[in-house]
Amino acid sequence: MASASPSTVAVIGGGLAGTEAAYQLGCRGVRVDLYEMRPRTPTAAHRTDHLAELVCSNSLRSDRLDNAHGLLKEEMRRLGSLVIEAALASRVPAGSALAVDRDRFAAHIGHRLASLPSVTLHREEMPAIPPSGIAIVASGPLTSEALSRSIAEFTGRAHLYFYDAISPVVEADTIDEEKVFRASRYGKGGDDYVNCPMNEEDYRRFYEALLAAAPVELNPIDKALYFEGCLPIEVMARRGYDTLRFGPMKPVGLIDPRTGQKPYAVVQLRQDDLAASLWNVVGFQNQLKWSEQKHVLRLIPGLEHAEFSRFGMIHRNTYIHAPSILRPTFQTRTREDLFFAGQISGVEGYTESAASGLLAGINAAALVAGASPVVPPRTTALGSLAYYISHSPEPNYQPTNAAFGLLPPLDRHVRGKRERNQALVERALLHLDVFRSELDAGSLALGPGRLARARG
Repeated sequence: MASASPSTVAVIGGGLAGTEAAYQLGCRGVRVDLYEMRPRTPTAAHRTDHLAELVCSNSLRSDRLDNAHGLLKEEMRRLGSLVIEAALASRVPAGSALAVDRDRFAAHIGHRLASLPSVTLHREEMPAIPPSGIAIVASGPLTSEALSRSIAEFTGRAHLYFYDAISPVVEADTIDEEKVFRASRYGKGGDDYVNCPMNEEDYRRFYEALLAAAPVELNPIDKALYFEGCLPIEVMARRGYDTLRFGPMKPVGLIDPRTGQKPYAVVQLRQDDLAASLWNVVGFQNQLKWSEQKHVLRLIPGLEHAEFSRFGMIHRNTYIHAPSILRPTFQTRTREDLFFAGQISGVEGYTESAASGLLAGINAAALVAGASPVVPPRTTALGSLAYYISHSPEPNYQPTNAAFGLLPPLDRHVRGKRERNQALVERALLHLDVFRSELDAGSLALGPGRLARARG
């Protein structure tokens, strides 16, 4: 395999992390070779050849600034994130969540990258880590077998992994509108969700059918490891009769207008496209056989005659043992010109993956410019993620989402969780703006041609 030019960065993977990294580099005038193996080499979960195809869900989670996910998105927006730009441009109603039309989201990212003359897209598989030159491995949780072997050889250890599952999607015109009601929890965000209310008997019947449903069998050589933040519903159900009622089927904050009462349990559907023709069954990721899914899901009031544009499915997510391999800059510890970004780097979630690509892209540009890589303050959501993946002491390391618990505590006592979170957000954004101003003052300012002029 030919080595890349020292001034050209190879980005492996056209998912959220890879496209974000390529954009950050391209907007700084750096030449980028972006490699995406689809459609020549398909995966078990992708359905299109689009860059930045959203697979598991169409939601980037909360957009509220009193939430760590919302804080991370605001930090990324201030740093010029392409993924956040695309999400805001393709947004669909989802209460306080940032949900998008998948096709419009992917099209926006593809168009923006195509408009950058320094970014070249290669539709081919990269079977191995480039032996030299600056490279960002953002191949995602569905990394090809050949590249996986190359990564395992580089890291000197077998990959870690967990199983992740995808929620089903319902065709809108097959929902029985007489049995559902529209509302967001506590009235926040308008009537953005379709709610399927259950009484106690409805729930019991659904629960028993779910426990009896046959799953898709996993590879017998693998252990059934799941990410706690995205458990299949049948796994949650086996933990206890009421587990789902305190999880994806919790009725809190919702009143059925026909009864004036809180339902015993609720299944929520979230708009999946701008035309509102498809609705995602929120939190219903699962590994059941498709025939079983149809039977169980049609026990939900309002979905008795539902047709599904996509059933839930399970896929294996691969990631590296980041604390022993990566620096907080997302560079590897043994080779400073090699980066990992996205879910394979040890973060979990769409936004977190894009955030790692953003930072890896900025730092790869720094190497091209002959500058030092940077890390946002640990007091920011982005900085706390970078610290976690590079410093986590856990022997049984698992990927993580953004969380206020990753940020260092305040240097003063603040009474009340809401007030404490607000203080964490204010501190984070203050420190993020200082970090951004330092980028703007140096050679890493965002904007075509700025890097070339700085090096000039």
